[in-house]
Amino acid sequence: MGRFLVAAALALALVVSACGESAEDKAQNTVCAARADIKQQVDELKGLTVTTATVDGVQANLRAIGDSLKKITGAQKDLTGDRKQDVQKATQTFKSEVAEVGSQLVKSVSLSDGRQQIETALQGLASSYEAALAPIDCS
Repeated sequence: MGRFLVAAALALALVVSACGESAEDKAQNTVCAARADIKQQVDELKGLTVTTATVDGVQANLRAIGDSLKKITGAQKDLTGDRKQDVQKATQTFKSEVAEVGSQLVKSVSLSDGRQQIETALQGLASSYEAALAPIDCS
């Protein structure tokens, strides 16, 4: 009887461990976590003013966004169908906007000199997030 209980417990443990997340579920979770991180960074950037913003701070936010985009890109291979296509398209669109904002920052000598350009770029980044990444279903 004791051997039977041990064998049954081992069999149950194997069944439970086999019920883990699929690669697609893990990829979905990665995409959604990275999307949430990007939203946080975009919200921080959106809330900056000329008096509160620093070039280093903005660049740190953009680097964090870039890191999250890399996570999404890495997870895409495990997504399937329309989900994969939607995430790829959204990521590419948003990457382009991040690159544009980064290049505008490089062109601006200082925040005060390029204030309007930077504010416009950051608002564009927020709009791009809303159009590209926000629609990705993470419910």
